[in-house]
Amino acid sequence: MFTALRPGMPGCPDSSRGGIELNIEAAAVRPGNEAELVEVLRAPGAAYELVAGGSKRGIGRPMDAVILDLSALCGIVDYQPGELVLTARPATPLAHIEALLAGQRQRLGFEPPPALLGPSSEQTLGGVLMANSSGSRRLAAGSARDHFIGLRAVNGRGEAFVGGGRVVKNVTGFDLPKALAGSWGTLAALTEVTVRVVPAAEFECTLWFEAAGAAAAVALCSQALGSVFDVSSAGFVPGRGVALRLEGPAASVRSRAAGLTSVLMRAAHAQLEGPDSAGFWRQMGAGAALARCPVIWRLSVSPRQAARILQQIEPEDFLLDWGGGLIWVGAAEVDAARIRGALHGGHATLIRAPEQRRRALAVFEPQAPALAAIAARFKAAFDPDNRLNPGRMG
Repeated sequence: MFTALRPGMPGCPDSSRGGIELNIEAAAVRPGNEAELVEVLRAPGAAYELVAGGSKRGIGRPMDAVILDLSALCGIVDYQPGELVLTARPATPLAHIEALLAGQRQRLGFEPPPALLGPSSEQTLGGVLMANSSGSRRLAAGSARDHFIGLRAVNGRGEAFVGGGRVVKNVTGFDLPKALAGSWGTLAALTEVTVRVVPAAEFECTLWFEAAGAAAAVALCSQALGSVFDVSSAGFVPGRGVALRLEGPAASVRSRAAGLTSVLMRAAHAQLEGPDSAGFWRQMGAGAALARCPVIWRLSVSPRQAARILQQIEPEDFLLDWGGGLIWVGAAEVDAARIRGALHGGHATLIRAPEQRRRALAVFEPQAPALAAIAARFKAAFDPDNRLNPGRMG
């Protein structure tokens, strides 16, 4: 049996008193439930910055808005391990959800990475989904968006609505979970989310191979990912080499590892197993090795273009994940023209920079006119008065 996290338990604030809390000094409003959130957003006037754990407040343009504290919307609503589906309120700490799943030998398949910018802040399930935050297993398992199957939410007009459901096969109507994933709280405030979960791997190992540079690393990653050995993650750390992860039953992993080294025609110079392997990929998914850098970019590109892009921008430090499809760049200065000018496709997100610089430029990749028009229609439908996270995405 599992223990459900409920409001008032460790990790969840106590919302049993009821009533909307208003902290004038901090310019914050804290609804205790969905009905109170509806009441807040139906009242005209204020624009709100949506905050729960606060681990991602440093991403996007800074906002001058009243804080809408959603931390009371916390707790497990329903978890059926046999159905591989979990429903929770969005402010439920991610760490508690992962511990609950681990107790049933399950996990979130998209492997949400640790918060890079807010180590003292606690990530929440809703925050991860609104950021579509996906780790190194994305190539094999898909993104957070692909595992987000149901929701309850309140739009900028103060209207509560539902989308998706609590079953994996739900194909009726418009897929609102996919539309809201990655919207960074600019369309609606979540009040309940449903995600599908997957069995945890019995065993995993990471093999390390020498690579002369980015081009050789991407070629090796592509060869491994295209093999029959089910490589679940592939990345490159300059000075350390190419990392390839295998997961599954222990006997299968060891057999596939032997087959992979044979196909690649080279021996691994190092190997990580079990928790050491998992720990490395959690840090890799967050770009944590670049945490010392004052400026961090996250570039999503075609792996075929990765080596050319790196050669053109000449980064001070970098990492490759997703087989070369994700480039983490660490720098001393923002230099957006140099970074974005090298892409020719893909997109670049400024993950870390001084507040003044984030106010002055597009933190997220500017959209092509056709996509911008679609995004504007979504915004007009969900939040016509621009009251939710105004200006955060540009």
